[in-house]
Amino acid sequence: MKQIAIALIFLSTAAYAEECPVAPDHSAHISGVISEIQQAENEQAARALSNQLWEFWTDAPDESAQAVLDRGMTRRNAWDLLGAIEDFDKLIAYCPSYAEGYNQRAFAHFLRQDFEAALPDLDRAIELSPNHVAAISGRALTLLGLQRIDEAREALQQALELNPWLSERHLLGPGGPLELPGEDI
Repeated sequence: MKQIAIALIFLSTAAYAEECPVAPDHSAHISGVISEIQQAENEQAARALSNQLWEFWTDAPDESAQAVLDRGMTRRNAWDLLGAIEDFDKLIAYCPSYAEGYNQRAFAHFLRQDFEAALPDLDRAIELSPNHVAAISGRALTLLGLQRIDEAREALQQALELNPWLSERHLLGPGGPLELPGEDI
């Protein structure tokens, strides 16, 4: 009986995933905004541009996916982290190629300090969206939470190459947990 239930779940998940359209391709826009961020004269200007990235990343493949994403983010913001994870699980089952589902589930796991669960989701989000600055910086913070300092430093440096104005840059500074020995940022 248990095997039948597992098979039905697998088949319904596979069918569900086939129904999800391809996520909108915002890669050219994202690259353009990242270029603008890199040229920004100050942190405030960069922050305004960074907010534009979220408009692209959170643009789900269809209305159903958008509703689940929005509900999960609302639940996360209300600190209903398990409810949020449940929604992001549904989103990922429906749209397994949509990076933001993984990124949002990772963030909910991160807030629960379940860094081991967050890391594979961040890796998948980055695999699907290589310039996802938030996922890359989230990966750095998650690795820091796991006390994998060298990897955290490397991930944060990768994120800072895309957005040198990230607030997390201070983690590399003097006295920061990812301080670069003998270097100023």
